[in-house]
Amino acid sequence: MHFPACFVELPCHEVAARAPFYLAAEEWIASHLPADNYLFTWQLGRTVVMGRNQVAHQEVNLDFCRENHIDVIRRKSGGGAIFADEGNIMISFVTSQGKVEPIFMEYATTVSRSLNELGAHTEVHGRNDVILMGKGKVCGNAFYRLADRNIVHGTMLYDTDPQLMQGALHSNPQKLQAKGVSSIRARVGVLKGNLNVPMGLSEAEEVAWLRNQLRMKLTDRSIQLPHSAISEIKQIELGYYAEEFLLGSSARDEEVRMARIEGCGTLEIHFELKGSLIRKVRLTGDFFETSDAQKAFTEAFVGIPFTKESLKEAMDRNHPERSIRNLNQEQLFSMI
Repeated sequence: MHFPACFVELPCHEVAARAPFYLAAEEWIASHLPADNYLFTWQLGRTVVMGRNQVAHQEVNLDFCRENHIDVIRRKSGGGAIFADEGNIMISFVTSQGKVEPIFMEYATTVSRSLNELGAHTEVHGRNDVILMGKGKVCGNAFYRLADRNIVHGTMLYDTDPQLMQGALHSNPQKLQAKGVSSIRARVGVLKGNLNVPMGLSEAEEVAWLRNQLRMKLTDRSIQLPHSAISEIKQIELGYYAEEFLLGSSARDEEVRMARIEGCGTLEIHFELKGSLIRKVRLTGDFFETSDAQKAFTEAFVGIPFTKESLKEAMDRNHPERSIRNLNQEQLFSMI
């Protein structure tokens, strides 16, 4: 049995960190603390957390996230992208080595039982979800192995901004159809209004109450992370911000844009992608060049994210359209 676990106390000045700090803390705990089962909870500002193998621009509306100040990061476990904000409670659980499925199931079952004891009617559903009966998913969980430890992390949705959630995440029609629903928002429920929360609390206080209740139900002892660990955790954290990790997923793809433009001719642009980063640009068509178009487009676009805003900024900065006779920036941007 892995519960009750040992609660990990983080230094108080780290409570407003970005998601990679907490993900790095999981790694540090797995690598440095003696054999035991460890758990801690955390909260975030507006954040999208992608799974390890997802292609960013296919799963996340990167331009919407930038416009709405939503942080976008990638974790090292699999699964799908999630949207988190101040109404989410994030849970990290680090165990000794063992078979994945029993640990995963014990974790999800224990979380579900704890919520039921607090008044919500939940059950474990599918491979990794806890659902609120008749109201959708309230907890999604992911898992990965690091050395001789296992790391489980999950979200607990107390409340959220549905418009931001809907705008930040691209819906996968096949995935939604398989679940018999028509939108991302329809798949999730919220715990707010379904728990026996003390009267008279603000929403922030209600979330704090739930975090404290989870600590009491899931742990029975604690350990304080030493301040000396923080600098090491922050070194691990830096790796999560590397562009190659964040946007350069192992998936390879090609995006092709083609148009016949009056006075210019036929232009076809092949963007070779690694994840969401442009790795190569190739031009074909019957257009006339005023300079080396292949070079101009390569210098403008290779290495940038394949998003509308990034492409527009690259055009404003480099003007690759000037290398093709009778092509203007508005036509190129519209085409792409």
